[in-house]
Amino acid sequence: MFKKRLRSFYYAFRGIAWLLLTQPNARIHLLATALVVAAGFYFRVSPQEWAILVFAISAVWVAEAFNTALEFLTDLVSPGYHDLAGKAKDVAAGAVLLAAIGAVFIAGIVFGPKISP
Repeated sequence: MFKKRLRSFYYAFRGIAWLLLTQPNARIHLLATALVVAAGFYFRVSPQEWAILVFAISAVWVAEAFNTALEFLTDLVSPGYHDLAGKAKDVAAGAVLLAAIGAVFIAGIVFGPKISP
């Protein structure tokens, strides 16, 4: 039972590695994450602000992971061009964009007053 649980973590981490190795946008999100975390330490954000920032960062990463998974599945079931496959990919990419825009607004709310008091 424990070995099975451990194996599931292995697969999950392998998926995260695959995301980072194959998706250029994931590397951009990684850089943004590092910058936000560094800014959080620099500006000594409160625990409540950390919670909000971590939530926003997580939302972007989850959206990017689902987008990538959907792209892989779409390519599997529709190797040639299909209008619906393209729409599915566009909607998933749009979800990532919405999460990223929300994260930028949250960063502005948290860091804005600290940058220009």
